[in-house]
Amino acid sequence: MENKPYPTPHICSSPDKIAKTVLMPGDPKRSEFVAKNFLTSAELFNDVRGVKGYTGYYKGKSVSVMASGMGMPSMGIYSYELFNFFEVDNIIRIGSAGAISPSLRLRDIVLGMGACTNSSFASQYRLNGSYAPIASFELLRKAAEISEKMGLSYKVGNLLSSDTFYADFSDESTSWGKLGVLAVEMEAAALYLNAARASKNALAICTVSDSLVTGEALSAEERQNSFTDMMTLALDLATSI
Repeated sequence: MENKPYPTPHICSSPDKIAKTVLMPGDPKRSEFVAKNFLTSAELFNDVRGVKGYTGYYKGKSVSVMASGMGMPSMGIYSYELFNFFEVDNIIRIGSAGAISPSLRLRDIVLGMGACTNSSFASQYRLNGSYAPIASFELLRKAAEISEKMGLSYKVGNLLSSDTFYADFSDESTSWGKLGVLAVEMEAAALYLNAARASKNALAICTVSDSLVTGEALSAEERQNSFTDMMTLALDLATSI
């Protein structure tokens, strides 16, 4: 009998229950929100460790949504398994980010063309240099086109994927901002690296939830319920590929 690589310790499902395109918020409650408010005939395919994954239909096309958890180790596990064990072709991160650029306002959308990082995630590949994790151009181009049609306030550029939420060096973001980095989050670099290694496609779409420039911030409830533009953008992107 063939030794199947699934279910895994983290995803109790099979490839036929998961769509080729998966939306990945960090928060399990946000994956549940997408499933209940946007998808039809949504069915739960995973609840291991409370990381909820659903597959349903949006505009007649099968789409899955599953949480990634917080940070690059967590994103690294789930995206690796989806790409390599469950035959997923595209992962679209839908998350929150803190603005580094003064040009960004609360609820603006950032399309992560690249993901700078202070993580050592890429050291596993034993490269003689530094790898630049980037998004799938096909997904990025289509996301920008859809954003234009929707009339969204968005920017395309670099994200900073940080391993630290409470950094000892509090002015670190200022240094990245000098090089044009738009916003900081905690998952995109690991997602992009896993996608590159698996020859798959990935894009991080982030909504600005707080600003490291002005100190403004959305509440946890506002983050959960007011990111619908980002969710609609990601779902429309999923149905276009």
